[in-house]
Amino acid sequence: MLFPWFIILMLTCFNLTRSDPQFYDSSDCSSDSSYPGSRYTCKSHHKSCSTFLVYKANQNFNSISTISRLFQSDFHELLRLNNLSPSSDILVSGREVLVPVICSCIHNFFQANLSYIVPENTTLSDIACDVFEALVKFSTLLASQGNGTEIHLPLKCACPDTNDEVMYLITYPLVEGDGFNLLSKKFGVSPMDIWTANHFDPFPTVYPNTTILIPLKNRPVIDFVIPDSPPPAPGFLPTITVENSIMKLKKLYILVSVIGFCLIVTALVLCLWYAKTLYKRKIHTLMSFNTRSSPLSCSTLRSSPKSGNSCLSPDLLVGVKYSLKHYSMEELRKATNDFSEANKIGDRAYKATSLIDNTDMMIKQMRFEDTRKMIDVHTKINHINIVNLLGACYGDNNLSCSYLAFELPSNGCLRKCLSDSTSSLPWHRRIQIAFDIATALHYLHNCIFPSYAHMDVNSRNILITEKWRAKLTNIRADIVGESSERVDVFEYGVVLLELMSGREDKKDGKLLKDCVGFLGGDDSEGSCFEKLRIFMDPSLKEDYPLAEALCLGVLAKACVEDDPLHRPSMDDVHKVIVRLV
Repeated sequence: MLFPWFIILMLTCFNLTRSDPQFYDSSDCSSDSSYPGSRYTCKSHHKSCSTFLVYKANQNFNSISTISRLFQSDFHELLRLNNLSPSSDILVSGREVLVPVICSCIHNFFQANLSYIVPENTTLSDIACDVFEALVKFSTLLASQGNGTEIHLPLKCACPDTNDEVMYLITYPLVEGDGFNLLSKKFGVSPMDIWTANHFDPFPTVYPNTTILIPLKNRPVIDFVIPDSPPPAPGFLPTITVENSIMKLKKLYILVSVIGFCLIVTALVLCLWYAKTLYKRKIHTLMSFNTRSSPLSCSTLRSSPKSGNSCLSPDLLVGVKYSLKHYSMEELRKATNDFSEANKIGDRAYKATSLIDNTDMMIKQMRFEDTRKMIDVHTKINHINIVNLLGACYGDNNLSCSYLAFELPSNGCLRKCLSDSTSSLPWHRRIQIAFDIATALHYLHNCIFPSYAHMDVNSRNILITEKWRAKLTNIRADIVGESSERVDVFEYGVVLLELMSGREDKKDGKLLKDCVGFLGGDDSEGSCFEKLRIFMDPSLKEDYPLAEALCLGVLAKACVEDDPLHRPSMDDVHKVIVRLV
């Protein structure tokens, strides 16, 4: 279920991470409604620039003379810019003409200012769509002020970002038949560059009687050698999807991908079923052999110091024998310096050095009855963001506890990394850690059967590798129910707040949760940003994107909602956090 907050958060994160607020308005130029992209928005540091519009010759404006008067441009400049001579003044219908304009940022919108005398019996819709070919929308003209028959035209234009390699953003009016491959060849720019300039997803759908921006790194030149079918007369263009070869290929790819995915899933299900059946038969055979040849009992195990002492059932011992290393107590004492306090790294957890490859391990002392459950869970888990179970030991003359050996990442727990003032985590690593843990929880909740909840997600149960990737440890392994999943989400939200602030929350999430009340929307924008800066970890020294920090804060606040039903699922959380990585 997608909650309203999640949809808003997705849009917020998507828009905040854009480098320039340009959009595409897919509505027809005759529409009386204004949408993002009806006019191109500008930032405060943009002032003005020289750029170009594209105008297509038609039956009413079929010469450089008439077009120059329409746009109040210099006749000779238009001839030179479009490589025309005075003798070739008359143009064929549909011939594209580059028109130079001065684009200015006025009231947060880019526009090329023009005045126009409205002929008798001509509507504003006619002016927007027929005369100026969607270079201005009818809804924009409705809001413009005129003086008698003379009206003010804010034509659509845009200036590139000052840090961008793009020199010009050409406003291009689309007609039926226009496609990205055709425009790419005409202007010598890749379709991907056009998509990027307009913030399109790959293989977008565009419509006639709308405009897009063509990004150019040099002065514009149109290649008219590219074949192009002449468009219908302006005013009679149906508002339909501009189908091109890319769109058809896209549909074909989608169809093939869906069929291929279904076949792969079917094959995987059959393979897993076969493997499970084969495994059960193998275990049954091994069990029969072990039971006939050497019956296991508590007494025989206790009298055999080499094999360790345990009342674990035969099927578990067989599984351990063929999947995990079996450590003796003597080996663990040697690896942990006899379980010394210096080697202690947590509650009943000790740092140990492997006797085989000299790598670090974590030895976890567990209650005897929990050992089987933990082994069973970890045999089902195979994920890069969850620590691996390496081996087991069943105690020494003590049936009340046993030991499990896990991998131990070299940088220790997340809390230690956040508290270490000498090596503070930069922002990009904190985002990566947030993503890794979200991925691990998403895997536990949604990608294995039966699904499990961690039930103890905190900064001390998150271990950091040498390459600053995160791994979950100390999984309690409860079968996922609606309430247990939401507990994981709450605890994950607390971890996000710790990543942002650097502080440890020792009051079950209440301390940091109360500190982000300003994200509820009651404060003004300026006040919200200021309080956010105060909340952030001082060791970051404001070396982080404020928009990303705000997005992460809003996500964290949603995760720690009091009502569990108002919290997002890990699937929702993962969809948001993946946009920030």
